[in-house]
Amino acid sequence: MDRHQIQQRTVATLMAANAFGYAGFVAIGAVAALLASEMTGNDSIAGIPAAAATLGTAAAAAPLAQRSKRLGRRMGIRRGYLIGAIGCGVAFAAGWAGVFPLLVVAMAAVGVGNASSLQNRFVAADLADEDKRARSIAMVVWVGTIGAVIGSPSALWANRLGTGLGLAEWVSPAVLGALGFGVAGIIINSALRPDPLQVAGGIDPEAPRRNPIRGAAGTWRIVWPNLQARLAIVAMAVSQMAMVAVMTMTPLHMKDHGHAELSTLVIAVHVLGMFGLAPLIGRWADRIGRIRAVQAGAVVLGVGTVAAVIAGYLPVMMFVGLFLLGVGWSVALIAGSALLTESLPESERVAAQGLADVLMSLLGATAAFSSGFIKTTVGFEWLANFATMAAVLILLGAIRVNARLVIARAA
Repeated sequence: MDRHQIQQRTVATLMAANAFGYAGFVAIGAVAALLASEMTGNDSIAGIPAAAATLGTAAAAAPLAQRSKRLGRRMGIRRGYLIGAIGCGVAFAAGWAGVFPLLVVAMAAVGVGNASSLQNRFVAADLADEDKRARSIAMVVWVGTIGAVIGSPSALWANRLGTGLGLAEWVSPAVLGALGFGVAGIIINSALRPDPLQVAGGIDPEAPRRNPIRGAAGTWRIVWPNLQARLAIVAMAVSQMAMVAVMTMTPLHMKDHGHAELSTLVIAVHVLGMFGLAPLIGRWADRIGRIRAVQAGAVVLGVGTVAAVIAGYLPVMMFVGLFLLGVGWSVALIAGSALLTESLPESERVAAQGLADVLMSLLGATAAFSSGFIKTTVGFEWLANFATMAAVLILLGAIRVNARLVIARAA
């Protein structure tokens, strides 16, 4: 096969894997806060399992990237999916036994599976032509729509089936999570051949096994002077923080207003916003440029958080707000991923991509962990207001970088 054919096969394989991987993650992620609340009776700590999942993603991102650098993308990604499937099984056992600390540990393992799904978007860029890079990333991101369509409503169905069989509330969706991650791992292991990173010449069997913290610090020192790479990472990480903070507490906010079961549909709409428009966003980002796309994404993200506040007075706006929140995140992810890939030489890309996912997950974990306390202390509305401020930060940063690049070109 020539390079073009390998790229087509790679993207198709990644799309199939992400469809199942995201379905598994959404199935358990959409009910994690509800399960935690049911187990503990305390909404203040209900965001901890989601925080553990994002911390698991953060902890796994750099090691998975390092493993991919040494052995190829297939070896790194399939290991993440295997750990995610095991985590879902442990989450089921924790919910069945009512052991909250075990649920937290299990969700950290689930986050490792999500790290594989996140890194798939960078795999799509390994062999992509420059003028098609964003749309290749977008196609892999887009299939998360299938995860939303399958995962979130199926979680509600699985919960009803599980409670009918005598299981506790919100425990049985973990089985769907294990199934999704397992199938995704099988697809990657069997079909991601030849390895795209090997074809691109990016595999280095002698690459050092770095301490994750030191490795991330060293990579950041390389990224920091590069304005475009720095903006790409900030846009992805800060938009993740804003999105996770609002999304995590939305089910509990709706539960407070007597709409707990309806919250699964809101989350489905939100994930549809995250992934459903990705192909259009990718083509649009290729056409207008990555930095302008990041600016527009920040505006959409901010509008979504404002709509979530308005939903306190007009409940239907929660669907609108969470959808726009997902779209804004999608723009930042796709444009940021393409911008990061094209801003760095091949030798530095994989490490920087791992760093991006580490920071995304760390800020997401911080948002998930603190969201319950913020909601309990000052209310869901102020939580959404803080997310709006984050969107403004991305917008100002993108405007600043664009202005400095214009000045540099004119000099």
